Amino acid sequence: MRTLRELGLESVAVYSDADRDALHVEMADQAYRIGPPLPSDSYLSIGAILDAARRARATAIHPGYGFLAEHGHFARAVEESGFTFIGPPPEAIEMMGDKSAARQAAERVGVPIVPGTPEPVTMKRAPAEAERIGYPVVVKAAFGGGGRGMHVVRSADELAPALKRAAREAEAYFGRPEVFLERYIDRAHHVEAQILVDQRGNA
Repeated sequence: MRTLRELGLESVAVYSDADRDALHVEMADQAYRIGPPLPSDSYLSIGAILDAARRARATAIHPGYGFLAEHGHFARAVEESGFTFIGPPPEAIEMMGDKSAARQAAERVGVPIVPGTPEPVTMKRAPAEAERIGYPVVVKAAFGGGGRGMHVVRSADELAPALKRAAREAEAYFGRPEVFLERYIDRAHHVEAQILVDQRGNA
């Protein structure tokens, strides 16, 4: 929002009742309530977000992080509603937003990946998969990000409760309860490269 202000562009924020006094609401030029605290009734409501954009007469929508940011159908709905979606094309989001599909795509092109399950796991299958991968493992939301729906499991007796918690959180924050397993790496360093490309192919 600071960058938009420096560029002379107006910003519009959306918020749930839980975030009425949040910093992003205070910083925005306009702010619109989109629902009650429960994410499924606010930040996961595509209709409410698009309605706020129409009322604000916005021209573009940035998805932020978490919630709908990794849902291709949101990007598609934004574009079909006549707004510019600030982010990757829907097809790329669908591939990368589905963590299992993203792992498979990385594996196909020879990118090293942490040992894990090739697809979401069930409560019944999870114990055998965890033994195969080797403890500690991390239970992760298959359709989410931002650290939501993630739980470290260091022994077999911790697995079932962690699966239930992660699935419950994934459903609440991303609208999908599926989870998968990866080996947990202690003291790992997160290295990330951000690549920005415009519609003309300039990076």
